[in-house]
Amino acid sequence: MLHKIFSWAFVGILFFSFPTCGQKKSAKSNNNMEVNQDAKLEVATLGAGCFWCVEAVFQRIKGVVKVESGYSGGTTENPTYKAVCEGITGHAEVCQITFDKNQISFTEILEVFFGTHDPTTLNRQGNDIGTQYRSVIFYHNEEQRKTAEKVIQTLTAEKVFEKPIVTEVTPFSKFYKAEDYHQNYYNNNPTQGYCYFVIRPKLEKLQKVFKEKLK
Repeated sequence: MLHKIFSWAFVGILFFSFPTCGQKKSAKSNNNMEVNQDAKLEVATLGAGCFWCVEAVFQRIKGVVKVESGYSGGTTENPTYKAVCEGITGHAEVCQITFDKNQISFTEILEVFFGTHDPTTLNRQGNDIGTQYRSVIFYHNEEQRKTAEKVIQTLTAEKVFEKPIVTEVTPFSKFYKAEDYHQNYYNNNPTQGYCYFVIRPKLEKLQKVFKEKLK
């Protein structure tokens, strides 16, 4: 089953010939969705390369009620995008994902996470190179830690990926929300070069592989 979900044809999109994650300002847009009063909310903080990609993916997943792009895992307080891109802060580009556990589990969140980036390339996703683009799960509690480790062990045992998974599993410390123009980026800039050539194909694959999980 995992081989079907995480086929290398899907996760191996490296986009070496396409643009890198770059700056382009856009109008602020609220990507928060209405939350059912009976919702049981949990937060996941994940890094999988450029946060524009991660945000666009999880905004389309059923049960996700909010996605915010930002920075986590470093030592610099209140980092700027410029400093993070220079690789001097220790932070990774991440998305903080609030989801309703009544609709989707953390395990399913990780299925989408591992199915939409390459977790075998150290500090790199395509042309985006540096520790700021590392594959990382910042767990918020012991249950998340155990789940993350179990998912990685399962993917490794079933040899879903040809190379070893290098995704970090590390405790969450602090999240710094990115500048306003990074929020809801793909939805605001679908024809921008990186969005069109890198994110759009990912979303097309998402619709095929995780169709039952889409809103």
